[in-house]
Amino acid sequence: MGIALGLVGLGQFGREFVGLFQSHPEVSRMAICDVRADRMAAVARQHGIAECYASLDEMCRTDLDAIAIITQPWLHAEQAMQAMEAGKHVYSAVPTTYGPDGNALLEQCDRLVETVRRTGQIYMLGETTFFRRETMFCRQRAAQGAFGALTYGECEYWHDTDSPTSNLREVWRNRWGDRWSDDKRGCIPMHYPTHATASMVSIMQAHVLSVSALGYRMPGDDWYSEESYWGNPYGNEVALYRMSNGAIVRHCEFRRIGHPERESFRLFGTEASFIGDPSGARWTTRQGWESLDLSGVGEPLPAPLAEDLGGHGGSHAYLVHEFVTACARQRLPRIHVWEAVRYLAPGIVAHQSALRDGEPLPVPDWGDPPMGR
Repeated sequence: MGIALGLVGLGQFGREFVGLFQSHPEVSRMAICDVRADRMAAVARQHGIAECYASLDEMCRTDLDAIAIITQPWLHAEQAMQAMEAGKHVYSAVPTTYGPDGNALLEQCDRLVETVRRTGQIYMLGETTFFRRETMFCRQRAAQGAFGALTYGECEYWHDTDSPTSNLREVWRNRWGDRWSDDKRGCIPMHYPTHATASMVSIMQAHVLSVSALGYRMPGDDWYSEESYWGNPYGNEVALYRMSNGAIVRHCEFRRIGHPERESFRLFGTEASFIGDPSGARWTTRQGWESLDLSGVGEPLPAPLAEDLGGHGGSHAYLVHEFVTACARQRLPRIHVWEAVRYLAPGIVAHQSALRDGEPLPVPDWGDPPMGR
């Protein structure tokens, strides 16, 4: 018997997941929710969905088994905890939590982990990097010992504020909607770190111990400002991490860069290394390098999902499958809450370090899942 699943948030990103969840053979019932009735009605017509709710409160009072939360970033943690308290399993879009106050975000991570522990509900973060082909390939090679000892990594998420393909100024105005005001311009690049950190943490099977970071302030910047809601002058931030396995990682979050959008990483070991960039992937050893064809890298998927993997490097179908099967079989998903906060906390503390001109700071860790989860 399949699970009954609701999806909250039918903006551009959320709409991409409705069909994927609905077509999964282990989803027996699909419901949707959005604050905009017109948008919800259009999605309901498109996918033939009769069960619609005007609020998360309404959805939490139903007998649904699970809720996928794809709302505004600053709502994710509180809404996830509300749903779990109502007895629902939760899929959350990234980031786990979001906002200008790093200490408050770390406290929210505490509460989120405790809520999962206390309620026994499943929580999964929908981090797309986990299921990109490059990440899956490197996890497989690392598990085989092909890298030798992992010594150093580089990861980045480059997304220029004025990119013509996805103007972040308009994205943020749309996210705030009627609550937009000029003081809400900008954001904190390192508070959205998971597209980069997920590769290093998941492949190395290690967490960040400490960080030293620096920020770049563009002269005359009209978007990133200490006077804004975010209190952040940095359009670019660079962090250097010490990992729990002894490796060192450099992490770059750039929002002021004359370069196409980029999510990529490079990973170096004592026996071999992986070089990934938009021009292609390479595997290197002391003897030289070889180009890699990663088109065949993947994991088994149900036929309806395998036919269309979705966006972000084909990761969407894998995320849906991982969450649905975790709920249906009552198992811990691979991107569980203890993994999720390991992706987020390094960036939060990195920004604190940047504001202190690179002062090395410890990064908190919430440990591994309890035995039996």
